[in-house]
Amino acid sequence: MTVAFTHCALQAADLDKSIDFYARYCGMEIVKEHGEDDKRVVWLASPGASGRFVLVLLGGGALRAQDESDMTHYGFGVATREEVDRIAALARDDGCLHWEPHEYAPPTGYLCGVKDPTGYIVEFSYGQPLGPHAVSE
Repeated sequence: MTVAFTHCALQAADLDKSIDFYARYCGMEIVKEHGEDDKRVVWLASPGASGRFVLVLLGGGALRAQDESDMTHYGFGVATREEVDRIAALARDDGCLHWEPHEYAPPTGYLCGVKDPTGYIVEFSYGQPLGPHAVSE
């Protein structure tokens, strides 16, 4: 059986704020869009990755609350520890830092968590054996 993880679809409380967040923090761009108002759907992808994986944002969602100790999240890898720190500083200034940068045992690595406009937690990590910035174990 050949199966591939192609997308993750999330309801967004404010679609425009969410689009801006994922562009600012993740460098994602709109690659497809359809519908209007609460039925608007946007596909976002990292540059050059739209054929492999997209984040689908669906309009009309509700705000989400997540306890500080709840580790539910999805993650993005970055090239350096300094990039994790830069993102954390930006999020701290924007009032959306959820987890301060912290070093975890392999394979987790160095990471911070940022809350998107709907309340989803987005991890930014360095040192994991995944993605274009993978570090060997």
